[in-house]
Amino acid sequence: MAHLFYMQFYATLKSGNLKHLKSTATALTNQRNYSSKDGQYLHKSIVPTMHYQKSLPRLPIPKLDDTIRRYLAAQRPLLNDDQFSTTEKVARDFENGVGKQLHEELVLQDKQNKHTSYISAPWFDMYLSARESIVLNFNPFMSFNPDPKTEYNDQLVRATNMVASAVRFMKTLRAGHLEPEVFHLNPAKSDTDSFKKIIRWVPSSLSWYGAYLVNAYPLDMSQYFRLFNATRIPKQGKDELFTDAKGRHLLVMRQGHMYVFDVVDRNGNLVKPDEIQAHLKHILSDPTPAPAHPLGLLTSENRDTWAKLREKLLAAGNGEVLGLVDSALFCLCLDDESMKDHIHVSHNMLYGDGANRWYDKSFSIIMTKCGNSAINFEHSWGDGVAVLRFQNEVFRDTTENPLVHPGSQPASVDSASAVRRLQFSLDAELEDGITKAKENFHAAVSKLTIGSMQFMKGGKEQLKKKKLSPDAIAQLAFQMGFLRQYGQTVATYESCSTAAFKHGRTETIRPATVHTKRCAQAFVQQPGKHTIDQLIGMLSECSKYHGQLTKEAAMGQGFDRHLFAMKYLANSKGQALPNLYQDPAYAAINHNILSTSTLTSPAVSLGGFAPVVPDGFGVGYGVHDDWMGCNVSSYPERNVHQFLQCVQKSLDDIFSVLEGKPLG
Repeated sequence: MAHLFYMQFYATLKSGNLKHLKSTATALTNQRNYSSKDGQYLHKSIVPTMHYQKSLPRLPIPKLDDTIRRYLAAQRPLLNDDQFSTTEKVARDFENGVGKQLHEELVLQDKQNKHTSYISAPWFDMYLSARESIVLNFNPFMSFNPDPKTEYNDQLVRATNMVASAVRFMKTLRAGHLEPEVFHLNPAKSDTDSFKKIIRWVPSSLSWYGAYLVNAYPLDMSQYFRLFNATRIPKQGKDELFTDAKGRHLLVMRQGHMYVFDVVDRNGNLVKPDEIQAHLKHILSDPTPAPAHPLGLLTSENRDTWAKLREKLLAAGNGEVLGLVDSALFCLCLDDESMKDHIHVSHNMLYGDGANRWYDKSFSIIMTKCGNSAINFEHSWGDGVAVLRFQNEVFRDTTENPLVHPGSQPASVDSASAVRRLQFSLDAELEDGITKAKENFHAAVSKLTIGSMQFMKGGKEQLKKKKLSPDAIAQLAFQMGFLRQYGQTVATYESCSTAAFKHGRTETIRPATVHTKRCAQAFVQQPGKHTIDQLIGMLSECSKYHGQLTKEAAMGQGFDRHLFAMKYLANSKGQALPNLYQDPAYAAINHNILSTSTLTSPAVSLGGFAPVVPDGFGVGYGVHDDWMGCNVSSYPERNVHQFLQCVQKSLDDIFSVLEGKPLG
């Protein structure tokens, strides 16, 4: 049955249907029309939240020969003939030698761990063992669209509504009432109350198969439990993930101060929204000067440095207050600053001032004085699937069912006793550590430049009419842009979710291909050499091949995770690293100069992240119905503004050719 699933799913995943699985992209929340009359819950799903989890198919380990073939295909556009010949020999030797043995061991290990996926433990280990700061290097952000009713974007009103909706989401999830995440290929058949009333009675061990029969594919929800009451704890060598579901309090930060108050009462119910509003108003009007040594800065430090300082904090008697920080439902950062434009928003939501953040929390909602809001999240525990679902649900709930309003009066309660401002005992060594953390933080973030671009001459609709994949064309524009700017084709990474499988994480799509290289050279370096029909043919080839790569990645049939898992296995056994992993070409393809991720959602205005290498670009982008946009970051080694001009020129050229106009 599972084999049939792979064949069927592969066959039905057409480019236009991939936007849910691609890059943790569009959750289906905006298509749901349910709500709960009970104010404690967002809705009450007919099908229990985790109903499909037990019967999800397992993430397949690709065949070794397929992995080597795909790896060499991805290397081909990055290497000259001599380099490729060397890399091909190394790869074939690996395939017929030590790689064969590692692959067989990996398959055996996977068979002995049927409760999870082969990538789950190595992936957690990779994130938690990284010692560099999680700021810029790991934590991304996704900003909320403004509330369509402008008066609801007041900082206090919006913050209160978001806290209330977030708690309602948490309660809905934990009660098993949250609608399961399902990818519907035929929603008229599967996304109906009648089907749900039948499938809910199918045992969990078989329920996935019942959904599959009507072309519906439930997605993994194993990451969701780490959304709330969760924090990454710094430890020497390797961090730990901490979760304590008993915490009923919210962590609020303002001007570097930290406050806690309960948002869930002793009976497990949401505290009255007007009381939450009163407590937040109390915090916003607290006249206490900003602390000279704000503790939040420590979470931006090198992880080993922070681990040592945390031990000192505990030794100085701060265990109880740190426990409150770690076990809080989530963090709300109230910023006193107003945003000037969306570039300012990106800088503020990606890293801010360092003092008014606790980057280790599973996620933080950041709310500026002008009501701009975003989620910044710690990346080790999950890939954004759960965060995006949460963001979509919270946006929908706050905009459609707000619990406080611009004219609402906060409750007459004693906020001074309900709200506790956390006090930390700091000695000279800890104060010095915070001062150094501040210097390191500002030195790092001062190097980051962010730019953005909106291309208004066309988008998804126009491209689909021409039978072209919108994502393929966006990726091609990045390849063309980089070639125009730097004259090179370089390692490129596009994230793709493998949430169709139990404990799936992500797989890599490699958008730099022999097809994009040929097409980019034709457009950029040989503009008069080809006819319009030839250029359109090249665009079509790029689109088809990118579509194939995307389908393969969503099916767990890329090469990156397989090679990574075998390397991890060799390391864990203390073996000498096989030659394939010592080949300079392997290092180069994993030095991702173009790191890209796409996101379109009714809740999200823009998303962003820093480059993953010093000489790279971090490219967040979205292809909308009639326009395309991207939000790009870089360090001083690259010129982000020039890159955006080159991408704009590339899109101009592509759309001109599609309209039958020759390249100018």
